[in-house]
Amino acid sequence: MRISLNWLQELVDITISANELAHTLTMAGFEVEDIEDRRTWADGVVVGEITEADRHPNADKLQVCQVNVGQPEPLTIVCGAANARAGIRVPVAVVGTYLSQIDLKIKSAKLRGVKSFGMICSLSELGLEKESDGIHIFADETLALGSDVRPLLGLDDTILDVTSTANRADALSLVGIAREVAALTGAPLRIPSIEPLATPGGSGKVAVNIDETMTAASPTQSSATSTSITSPEKRYPCPIYTGTVITGLQIEPSPAWLQQRLISAGVRPINNIVDITNYVLLEWGQPLHAFDYDRLLAVSKKDSVTVGVRFANPSETLVTLDGQSRNLTPKTLVITAEDQPVALAGVMGGELTEVHSETTQILLEAALFDPAVTRRSARSQGLRTEASARYERGVNPAELEIAAARAIQLLQELAGAKVVAGDKTDFRSEQQLAERQISLRLNRIHQFLGAPLVGEEGDKEPGELSPEEIERILMALGCTLERQTSESGAVTWLVTVPPYRYRDLEREIDLIEEVARLYGYDNFCETLPAQGEPGYLPTDEGIARRLRESLRGIGLTEVMHYSYGLTHPRQDSLLYATELAQVAIANPLFAEYSTLRTELLSALILAFQYNLEQGNGPLNCFEIGRVFWREEDGFMEADSVAGIIAATSVGNWMRSGKTASLSWYEAKGLLECVFDRLGLSVTPGQLSAMTAQSRVEYQPHQQDRRFHPGRTASLWLQGERLGTFGQLHPQLRQELDLPDEIYGFELDLEVILSALEQEEKLQPIYQGYSTYPGSDRDLAFFANSEISAAELEKVMVTAAAKGQPKGSSLLESVELFDRYQGENVPEGQRSLAFRLVYRASDRTLSDSDVEPIHQRVREALAEKFSVTLRS
Repeated sequence: MRISLNWLQELVDITISANELAHTLTMAGFEVEDIEDRRTWADGVVVGEITEADRHPNADKLQVCQVNVGQPEPLTIVCGAANARAGIRVPVAVVGTYLSQIDLKIKSAKLRGVKSFGMICSLSELGLEKESDGIHIFADETLALGSDVRPLLGLDDTILDVTSTANRADALSLVGIAREVAALTGAPLRIPSIEPLATPGGSGKVAVNIDETMTAASPTQSSATSTSITSPEKRYPCPIYTGTVITGLQIEPSPAWLQQRLISAGVRPINNIVDITNYVLLEWGQPLHAFDYDRLLAVSKKDSVTVGVRFANPSETLVTLDGQSRNLTPKTLVITAEDQPVALAGVMGGELTEVHSETTQILLEAALFDPAVTRRSARSQGLRTEASARYERGVNPAELEIAAARAIQLLQELAGAKVVAGDKTDFRSEQQLAERQISLRLNRIHQFLGAPLVGEEGDKEPGELSPEEIERILMALGCTLERQTSESGAVTWLVTVPPYRYRDLEREIDLIEEVARLYGYDNFCETLPAQGEPGYLPTDEGIARRLRESLRGIGLTEVMHYSYGLTHPRQDSLLYATELAQVAIANPLFAEYSTLRTELLSALILAFQYNLEQGNGPLNCFEIGRVFWREEDGFMEADSVAGIIAATSVGNWMRSGKTASLSWYEAKGLLECVFDRLGLSVTPGQLSAMTAQSRVEYQPHQQDRRFHPGRTASLWLQGERLGTFGQLHPQLRQELDLPDEIYGFELDLEVILSALEQEEKLQPIYQGYSTYPGSDRDLAFFANSEISAAELEKVMVTAAAKGQPKGSSLLESVELFDRYQGENVPEGQRSLAFRLVYRASDRTLSDSDVEPIHQRVREALAEKFSVTLRS
């Protein structure tokens, strides 16, 4: 919110500079994003009078003006504005003036042969408008010549651009900021004293009729049951609505002071009626709206108007003040006249009933709307206005009548208003209007805030907040306190919260935060507790970080998507082939994201497709996140990791910058590198220590329709299903126009955590390398095609370790180096060749050491799988 210091000065004394005030507000939680010193915009610009205006001898569109700026001799200024003429008073930038908004220093210059000694300014050149049709002309012809124009144009001001936190709805007003400044600086407040509006009745001109059974929990026009309006659980979309009929109005431009204040706040002046409602919005934070009463009568087609508030019907439309025709939805709250929508409640008025140049009487709306209802209503129309921003945060219900009375007071002063009728509907309960009381304990303040720094500046030492200091701080916020002291000496206060802070001061901890905020966060000791424990990562977080490092190590980029699952328009798409029941979202962020995701891979495939379409090349990426599904027992969730691998950029300089596609085995090798880094695979020297289920195993898999049925494997770890790896299905690649060599994987993170949380995995164990040479043996045979290499390797390891002490097997590694299937190979079989390396840590192995073990491996293969040995 843009805060004018001149305006703020009328509400509270400011004795510090703008920079000091900005620092004070920022340290108190109100970030000042910008300080706009308007005093520099027109420094050196004075009031002048054009005494003569003659056509330039050498240019048709220029005039040579004689301008009196209060000096003995008039200035000769060449001006190109069409509205320049003799007898008007204008802003004049004399020689030497610097106009910061257009970055121009005024110098004497010769224009088409005529010397010019200054410039007659437009409002755009002074920074007050984006574009101007001509020079600015002062309406007051009695202005002193040579006087400073800045007070006349509102340029003797400084603007602070203040951002408040979402819980401080009261700070979206000048009165709220003034209260905050008074609390921070101790300056006295001068808030205008206004009697609350007493709504007049009678005359039958207006009636407010809101169905009391309509609640915020059900966006319908009425509910089937009715509860007491004093029930604390019942929330009304419109707790109070006041409509006041005002006649005798004269539409005209607002006075200069009002226009300048609106402009300083970033609001465009329109006319005195609309400007007054905007002025009260900025001053008190209470949105108001003025309907043209005659136009309301035309809508109702009666001699009186019945105003209502309801949720819109799906078929209804409304043209709003911005000229847009809007299709209403059941989430949109509307104001009606005889049940015809005339405004978006709490968001924007309707064009059909707007105030115009011929308006003589209005219906002034002052209402409260439920924050959640207003937020949904504004979002359903894609609108966010100054009014909706305040209603969404929560408008103070106790000052609505004061804000309405302030608007009527200004209408009477500036537009000749006369109040003739009014009506209101009030569903606020006594509990909602009652003052909130909170118990505050002194020992809890000390416990939470620690030791403050007390003493003179430069000589502060750790001390303790006194009860008197705490009372001073809270009373400065408008709270009233009742101190209570127990028999043990413990001090407690019963704190009554002011009504304008009811939205954020709800609990004891909120009051403690206010004490810290106003005392100054930087006025507390920075010393950490003496007995602190060093921080450490939980085991699962440490493993997750290792997993991320390993995936990045093979060239994958981490991405993050919404937890919402994209609802695909094609139900037959293989991209969303899942057997898990989806979890629907009650209030989706987007219509197409209406369910929670059941897996991660689909989003990665779409991200890969998008990058290709944008010309960014293949995106090798991974994601770690949570997935959700529904079962008979209820809702389920789990952590998962997925990735997509398509190409490698290694050696691009050898291929003229083109990426190289990967084979299935190369992609599988990259995934194996991840398992190696995590300790879930076998590396040289570890084979003897591995058990039958201590590594990731691959099994054929054809159940996932997104993957190629002949190039997909299910992954298993310690007997548990780890996930799936494979090449994307050709039909899916064709559907998304993707290249052939794309591989994906999706793993269950919980299985990885369970395997790595074991003590032997967490505790690093040194294992030295043998200094003795190894002994290689090649083993070739025919085996059934249905037998996997992993099963054969497992039998070899088990047979080699048989009869040996635990952990002392001489078989160091097993590697498949040849596979052949075709001519000279029996049908249904394939030729496989493995290289087995035997090594001991204490000696060089002889044939007598190796041959018995190797023969045992051969016999185990022949017995277990009936292989035909070739070597």
